[in-house]
Amino acid sequence: MTTLDLRITSDDQRAPIASRSDVLVVGGGPAGVAAAVTAARSGASVTLLERYSSLGGLASGGMVLVLDDMINGQEITVTGIVSEYIERLQKLGLAIVPPAEDRKTSQELFDKWGRYGTFDFHSQGNPKPVCYAAAFDPDGWKTVSNDLVRESGVNLLLHSWFSRPIVDGGVMKGVIAETKQGPQAHLADIVIDTTGDIDVASRAGAEFIQDSYISTLVFRLGGVDTDRAEEFEQSDPKAARAINRKVKRILGGAWELWWLKTPLPGIVWCNAPHMTGYDGTDPASLTRADFAARDRITEAVQYVKENLPGFEHCFVVDTAPQMGVRQTRLLQGEYVMTKDDVMDRRHFHDTVARGRDYYYPYRSLLPKRVDQLLVAGRHYSATSEAQKASREIPPCMAMGQAVASAATLALEQKLLVRDVSAVDIQQRMRQHNADPGDIPSGNASTRDEEAVKS
Repeated sequence: MTTLDLRITSDDQRAPIASRSDVLVVGGGPAGVAAAVTAARSGASVTLLERYSSLGGLASGGMVLVLDDMINGQEITVTGIVSEYIERLQKLGLAIVPPAEDRKTSQELFDKWGRYGTFDFHSQGNPKPVCYAAAFDPDGWKTVSNDLVRESGVNLLLHSWFSRPIVDGGVMKGVIAETKQGPQAHLADIVIDTTGDIDVASRAGAEFIQDSYISTLVFRLGGVDTDRAEEFEQSDPKAARAINRKVKRILGGAWELWWLKTPLPGIVWCNAPHMTGYDGTDPASLTRADFAARDRITEAVQYVKENLPGFEHCFVVDTAPQMGVRQTRLLQGEYVMTKDDVMDRRHFHDTVARGRDYYYPYRSLLPKRVDQLLVAGRHYSATSEAQKASREIPPCMAMGQAVASAATLALEQKLLVRDVSAVDIQQRMRQHNADPGDIPSGNASTRDEEAVKS
């Protein structure tokens, strides 16, 4: 089969200037909202661009409805804006969090909380310990996102799809976004890429690699008698395991618990099917993934209606508006995180954010070659294997707060973002009630600090 390499070139790059800001954030997912709100609260003028019709990224549009990877044993390690989300969602009755007294290991407590997904999934024990985590509602996430952006004075523009960067002499000056009105230019002193695929950084000339991992089209089912389903699972675990194994085979793969409860009675969410071999940057590949997922979902729903107690009257409430893409392009920045860094819990002298028990150095958020550009989110500077183990939503939000702190400090101190002190970023993070990871946990490896001292 022959493929013609056809290209169209146009010199018409004209676009009206739609905004001028101190900080421009491209991508309104969890990392992007965290970055935009933090920068605005620090006194910067901020524009936030989002291609979809609502904020939230994979938390709302991808319906990844559990916030986890926030604990190291009993220590809560990820704080800041993610904590605000949880508190506000709880006030709306749209988040479920196990109380502190239930965050321990017992079969009784796992039976109570496990089906919300609020357990330590890294634990090798059985039952797994209940922990600090939150099951939440996707529309609740959109509401809280809107409130935070509006309260902080961020200039938000939805329906604005990043098209190309504006770079002058190796310095970011802004971006062009496509809209229904045509291309629009957004200028800023500092640009933050929170697109999830380093759309901005990759086109601006930053180094990157590209790989893939599991893709998922999350779906929710209604009409589920969750009490009956859990009673069956606990009274006849052998039969339940056999049915669930069959469901996971139909779906082509899923996590250990393929369905989880939500804050809404009778509504469960299904973080499946797990599909490999798809490219999250390729429209044709994403289209094939969507069709494949829907075929599997249809078959699986019919099977559970006929075989799984509690699911007899279930129906598909919705499928996620966004495909759950876990990995595409990864920045290769001033420091590239490795799997050993994550698994060994390596602490860095310039740590500015953290996940459960791993740490992000500021250098992993800094592209090479391009100045006044920062990145935050799942596309941070890492190897493919490292990213798979360090890409959950709460730490991505911590990264967003870290780069926003760096951006506002650069503006105040009239510096390039790459010259901002990590110590200053850490202090600014703490002013925003976020843990920058500057104080390592007891199980951290500190060989980086030892090397710096020597």
